[in-house]
Amino acid sequence: MAKQFLSSVFLLTITATAAAEPPRVRARVVGVAPGMLQPGPRNAITDVAGVAVGHVTRIEGADVRTGVTAILPHAGNLFQDKVPAGVAVANGFGKLTGTTQITELGEIETPIILTNTLSVPQAADALIGWTLAQPGNENVASVNPVVGETNDSRLNNIRRRVITSKDVLAAISAASTGAVTEGAVGAGTGTVAFGWKGGIGTSSRVVPGTHGEYRVGVIVQSNYGGSLRVLGTEVGDALRPAGAPAKTRPSSADGSIMIIVATDAPLSDRNLKRLAERSFAGLARTGSAFSNGSGDYAIAFSTALSVRRTPQRRAAASATEDVPNDRMSDLFVAAADATEEAIYNSLFMATPMTGRDSNGDAVVVEAVPIEMVRRRLP
Repeated sequence: MAKQFLSSVFLLTITATAAAEPPRVRARVVGVAPGMLQPGPRNAITDVAGVAVGHVTRIEGADVRTGVTAILPHAGNLFQDKVPAGVAVANGFGKLTGTTQITELGEIETPIILTNTLSVPQAADALIGWTLAQPGNENVASVNPVVGETNDSRLNNIRRRVITSKDVLAAISAASTGAVTEGAVGAGTGTVAFGWKGGIGTSSRVVPGTHGEYRVGVIVQSNYGGSLRVLGTEVGDALRPAGAPAKTRPSSADGSIMIIVATDAPLSDRNLKRLAERSFAGLARTGSAFSNGSGDYAIAFSTALSVRRTPQRRAAASATEDVPNDRMSDLFVAAADATEEAIYNSLFMATPMTGRDSNGDAVVVEAVPIEMVRRRLP
């Protein structure tokens, strides 16, 4: 009974704090701006020209809290004009479909879909159907769908498997090159990070250079644990209300994150894999535990026309120009910093969520208290 009372006091304290909070804002609005490089005009993955993002959000009844997020590298026929890509895995507890072919061939030929763990097969099936139906693909007999996931079963009755092909196709259809909606939307609808409401977050960086500027954009689906750090300051323990037992937050180190990195820099698939790996530096700065039960994945792709895998280039076996190794460092910094800020945005823009887990138990997950975080920073 005492434990139940203390939990109720904790919930009431956090709820009261949240009620006094200003409206949800992006991290940069309250001075949380990692690194020295400047963001693009939207501070989003869509600052990389041609990249589009679409969401479908499923909030229904007491126990459906899930969705789909689609990322399109360009608006053309992705199967015919494939983009070079690389995959990095920090911990492989996940169901990232399409990984081996990306690793082997270094290219992506479908949109990238993010959803929940048990909806990966439905999403892959929808992607295959969508690809086969595109004009010009009448003779296609092999498709490598790319589907990432995190497990949203703490707020969503994931066993119901409500995501359908229609949801995936709707997310693709809704994809826009404009501002990206963040927080508890799309594939981030039911996610939890550090015991707080997680979700979708995005950020970008502009990398200046003597040969012109490049852009790096990141979008994340945050659903992992550890001890929250913001700009190097430990804040997770400090967010506990007075009198609450130690380690009330975070609740668990397990969970997952999907990180998608886009750039207009003309990179080889080898250097795109290296770029994806650097996103984990940004993840680590936020306090990620990289635990046994966490699936920590990153996919990076380039939209540059000069490195696109078109039928003409494949037929001619022509060489492509790409950024050399010794000019990669600033791009690495951009990927790490944009990942860090995208994660903060996923938390700061998320709103409290009630739901039911797979056991049918009612769950309340609060949004991270932004003002309390801000006061903890130097």
